[in-house]
Amino acid sequence: MKIYNSATHKKEEFVPADPQLVKMYTCGPTVYHFAHIGNLRSYIMEDVLEKYLRYLGYNVRRVMNITDVGHLSGDNDEGEDKMLKGAQREHKTVMEIAKQYTDAFFADCAALNIKKPDVVDPATNCIPDYVRVINRLVDTNYAYRAGGNVYFDTSKLKNYYVFNDFKEDDLAVGVREGVEKDENKRNKNDFALWFTKSKFDSQALKWDSPWGVGYPGWHIECSCIAMKHLGENVDIHCGGIDNAFPHHTNEIAQSEAYLGHKWCNYWMHVAHLNTADGKMSKSKGEFLILSLLRDKGYDPMEYRFFCLQSHYRKNLVFTWENLDNAKGAYNKLVAKIAALSPDGEVDDEAVKSVREKFIAQMDNDINTPNGVTVLYDILKLRASDATKLAAIDDIDRVLSLDLTKKAAEMRKKNASAPKTGEFSVICESGEPDESVEALLRERQSAKKAKDFARADAIRSEVAGMGYTITDIPGGVKYGR
Repeated sequence: MKIYNSATHKKEEFVPADPQLVKMYTCGPTVYHFAHIGNLRSYIMEDVLEKYLRYLGYNVRRVMNITDVGHLSGDNDEGEDKMLKGAQREHKTVMEIAKQYTDAFFADCAALNIKKPDVVDPATNCIPDYVRVINRLVDTNYAYRAGGNVYFDTSKLKNYYVFNDFKEDDLAVGVREGVEKDENKRNKNDFALWFTKSKFDSQALKWDSPWGVGYPGWHIECSCIAMKHLGENVDIHCGGIDNAFPHHTNEIAQSEAYLGHKWCNYWMHVAHLNTADGKMSKSKGEFLILSLLRDKGYDPMEYRFFCLQSHYRKNLVFTWENLDNAKGAYNKLVAKIAALSPDGEVDDEAVKSVREKFIAQMDNDINTPNGVTVLYDILKLRASDATKLAAIDDIDRVLSLDLTKKAAEMRKKNASAPKTGEFSVICESGEPDESVEALLRERQSAKKAKDFARADAIRSEVAGMGYTITDIPGGVKYGR
């Protein structure tokens, strides 16, 4: 399998450090609000990666943090604290907000068939880990104290800009939009490891430390949580492309300074989901969250299908028209699968052949658009319906689109629907009464013969037996 490594800017053969276990780390959400669908696109693609690794036979240990402290709105040690902002907005404590939106995040993940990581650790659970790592960075002169805070000294590194070739002027303090000058920093790109005395004195959560009562910077949490649960090496680190700088850049700086060796071998970044007006944000325009899509009548699987139709390294433009197109394509695909009969023999060799074709597509940097195309190829196979269903089930272990499940539901619904020209009698209580149903069929025959007096008499007779009657297209419903 080849994946694009953001650190080397090329596709590389994936080789885990330990052949028996893939160590995978995912940057989790900052739980101050609902995750928007752009955030969820990243988690869908990371879910596909994890499931594909398992599909290939790897054991995977995936770790995710939950940012419930220390994430400032500017990501560069400036702006408001996101958690405090959320608490003030809803008149709750920071921890109440954290629980509310952590639960909401995992509910969204469940609806989208995103597997929960093996380990989920909130930032507030790891304060001793931050203190231990920061202490060593201070002792080895990779970090310094200034203005009551502790900062990482980026001038100590040979190569700080790991993912991109930035121009110095683009990062000049006070020049680049969104970067505010911090007089405590020795260098403009230094970043906070621990705050005590600063312009963020309103921070709700604080802890004791060797440098005074305070709280961690945002970047230190991912390094420490990854090392806590995965050891000194990570195979794959995932996140949205907007995390590459400064967050992941800072993670590498502090982790490798602490460890003294390379920390992570492969970096996977998912491109933006943009609106027609630009980058998706929680602070502008319609707040596009999963519940809004559901309120508008979209199934979460239709949104997952929409995401899988585009490669994860390409920006994806969200419009309602584009989502409608994905919805139509998804439901047509389900309808074609529903037309297949689950009865019959399965040709294991044919399923194996489909599997190999799917692997050939997905091995090329998790190419989900081509992986989805294999589904349509299966429908064209000269094979039994049972074989086609088995092949679809096999690759849907990775795509997780609920295809055969939705198809079975549609098949059942179609079977219960009255056929053209057939009169259907439906008992609403679930306890059919044969004598009532016989009378209702006689009533229908009377109506067809234009014997309306008899039809009305039967209605009265059934009512006298304690039942209501409701005429529906192609039949009648009755119930007590």
